[in-house]
Amino acid sequence: MAKEKIVYVCKNCSYQSSSFLGKCPECGAWGTFEELVNTNTTSSKKNVEKQGFKLPKPISNINYSENIRLNVEDKELNRVLGGGLVVGSVVLIGGEPGIGKSTLLLQIALKIKNRTVLYVSGEESEEQIKLRQLRMKESSDSCLVLAETNIENILSASDEVNPSIIIIDSIQTITTSEIENYAGSITQVRTCADKLIDYAKNKNIPIILVGHITKDGMLAGPKILEHMVDTVLQFEGDKNYGYRILRSIKNRFGSTNEIGIYEMTSFGLQCVENPSKVLLSQREEELSGVAICATVEGKRTILIETQALVSPTYYSSPQRISNGFDIRRMNMLLAVLEKKAGVKVSNKDVFLNIAGGLRVNDPAIDLSIIASIISSHQDTPIDKKYCFAAEVGLSGEIRPIPYVDRRVNEAAAMGFKKIFLSKYNKDNLQEKIKNIESVFISSINDLVETIIK
Repeated sequence: MAKEKIVYVCKNCSYQSSSFLGKCPECGAWGTFEELVNTNTTSSKKNVEKQGFKLPKPISNINYSENIRLNVEDKELNRVLGGGLVVGSVVLIGGEPGIGKSTLLLQIALKIKNRTVLYVSGEESEEQIKLRQLRMKESSDSCLVLAETNIENILSASDEVNPSIIIIDSIQTITTSEIENYAGSITQVRTCADKLIDYAKNKNIPIILVGHITKDGMLAGPKILEHMVDTVLQFEGDKNYGYRILRSIKNRFGSTNEIGIYEMTSFGLQCVENPSKVLLSQREEELSGVAICATVEGKRTILIETQALVSPTYYSSPQRISNGFDIRRMNMLLAVLEKKAGVKVSNKDVFLNIAGGLRVNDPAIDLSIIASIISSHQDTPIDKKYCFAAEVGLSGEIRPIPYVDRRVNEAAAMGFKKIFLSKYNKDNLQEKIKNIESVFISSINDLVETIIK
């Protein structure tokens, strides 16, 4: 008879304890322990023995196939994955409810015409999936739909239809009959994910999993789930805007710097080929507090609009609100601006927004933010043909950034006349680019004197 042992596992760091703890001694998080049932049976040991073992072989003798990646018929997803879906890999996609995860994956399943795709939904019925398919106005006989939550039934159905790709929406709804815990518990998620990963590796079938996220924005379930899978993607964006970003957090077979940009429409998600053209507002007049930055995400350069509003405060302590940019870094830039350039903002409310609902982590956006804050503070507009790309240091110096040529080329292609860079990037600019002037500055004081008319 199976002997059950109950342990408690931290969802953040997978620390295990024999008793329930309020605070994790490993990562210091509170209220993250969940019950995990370990079942040790003699039959499981026999099954391991029956599987046998493999002898190690030299790496030079391992065969490699050029067709190891599958084209998912989606340019943005192919870019983020590093060229396509690797055979036998497991991809985990997380995102807020209603952001478009199910829409994206069903859309991909319908676009792939020459391969069988098994779309498994544990959250919707077959009729609900059909309604979404009709809204997309896309159809495919190669897309097979299964509304099921039992992992054993899912794998049995997969053996019958022999698909090329399996999509599970979502891993938190899948359960196994071997465990009595409720769906979404650490035990169920970990066990079902382990079965799916083994199935993917043994059958050479790529599997895409949808994962829920917590209120803190972290993927729900045990933290070890992110270590078990091959790729972790984050689908993000403001639901009040139409744009979505697919960002790579972990990728064993490609870069983690790539992003994919989509636009949500009534027919589904559309790939954005030229994000700079879409994200920049078509302004006929110059407005204060607006500056354009040339940022790089992976291999693509994007021009984005930073907007700042500086106004007198009516509270005991000024408000600092940032949307799409780290508020701690914004506070640091405000301190540098006041200390080194004499722009007094300590008694002012400062509101910062990245247009389009995007979130940017590129340090090169610093100069654009400084420029927009100065412009709003002085109520003086910046020429709409000016672009900025540089990092700002704590002493007020303008620091160099990578990929200068790509940023300048993108700015020139979008019709900008001047781009402000660090003087330390002067040697990195390979050649003079036509139709745009590169202005090299060394401190934020140079910026104040240059942009304020």
